[in-house]
Amino acid sequence: MQHPLQSRPAADPPEEPAELAPPAEPAKLAARGRPGTPSLLRELNDQAALDLLLSGGMLTRSQISEYTGVSKVTVSQVLTRLEERGLVAVVGEQAGNRGPNAALYSVVPSSAYVAGLYMDFDLVSAAVADVTGRRVAEVSVDPNGADDPVELVRETIERACASAGVDLARLSALVIGSPGVVDPQTGDPQLAVNLPAWHEGALDALRGVLHKPVVIENDVNLAAMAERAAGAAVGADDFVLFWMGVGLGLATMLGGRLHRGTAGAAGEIGYLPVHGAPLHTDIRHPASGGFQSLAGGAAVRALADRHGFAAATTAEAVQAAASAPSAEASAFLDDLAQRVAVGVASVCVVLDPGLVVLGGEVGRAGGTALASRVAAGVAAICPARPRVVPTGVPDEPVLRGAMLAAVDQARTALLASVADPGR
Repeated sequence: MQHPLQSRPAADPPEEPAELAPPAEPAKLAARGRPGTPSLLRELNDQAALDLLLSGGMLTRSQISEYTGVSKVTVSQVLTRLEERGLVAVVGEQAGNRGPNAALYSVVPSSAYVAGLYMDFDLVSAAVADVTGRRVAEVSVDPNGADDPVELVRETIERACASAGVDLARLSALVIGSPGVVDPQTGDPQLAVNLPAWHEGALDALRGVLHKPVVIENDVNLAAMAERAAGAAVGADDFVLFWMGVGLGLATMLGGRLHRGTAGAAGEIGYLPVHGAPLHTDIRHPASGGFQSLAGGAAVRALADRHGFAAATTAEAVQAAASAPSAEASAFLDDLAQRVAVGVASVCVVLDPGLVVLGGEVGRAGGTALASRVAAGVAAICPARPRVVPTGVPDEPVLRGAMLAAVDQARTALLASVADPGR
């Protein structure tokens, strides 16, 4: 998977002008205590060009100069330094109207690798990608009752790296999607009902056995990242992802930032006290009451059975109803939508997000047939009028979000390494 650099010999360049690319943050100047020095300006220009290439694909020297506002001479010196460090390479040519073709530069994909992992009670899936976000390997593992989640994660990541032909030591970041509450202070899982062995101390243990930066994130939050990047919430700064599966969850994006709450419990909507459902008697078992007992997986399946839509899974029952033009199918979806609308309305009267995405296996299975009914149900009991749509991420939303987060971390580390050659 190595990509050989295509460096070109060149004469010693003239002294680099003291000019600064606009993308750099002015606060960094004061923070480093050496404002305006040539070395600092070089670092900031290098970071600006690398950041542009990380997000912009293939660019010519002239394009980089245009986008950063830095002269072509300075850009040439920047690219030479980045090539020497193995971060950038010439990958082709762009034909012009006159003169020789312009060299196209791109980030070297193998300059960093990352891994993402989704952990649930019945499946562990992982993927490895290069710094461009291109996946190079994927694996799935049946936990089969494993009682040591740290060892399970280690084995899965090692298997994914072996499949990718990438040494584990080359991973720059690992992001794990996990159900339940994640402590925002420690990063440890605190309450994962379906994963009782997934406990406090797991994060330090993983970092110890993998010797890598590891982040554990709530699974629905990661799914929301995927939804915003390439799903039904592209470009939306304010929306909620309403997760409907075996359990219920909520991810809240406000002003383009995820809201996790002081204890990391924001979005544990299965515990929401709602009319028509008993209050919780045991917070470690959400099905004992609250919204989970009204619209969780077991409740939806029982509702489907009563309407004659028995199936192997809850999602299959909902999908069958959503695609059946019958009165019984319509009645089932109406009943389900009214239940879901109670929870959605409770969120909307507080947040008024404007956009509600129905995700999880049930939200995906219900499609627009369920989403339109939920929107009507919310409008009947709530002053907010959100747009309600089904998920736009076809599969693996949590793993996709984990990969996005890991790639972002790797890119941040690469940019930092430009300013600190020792990293």
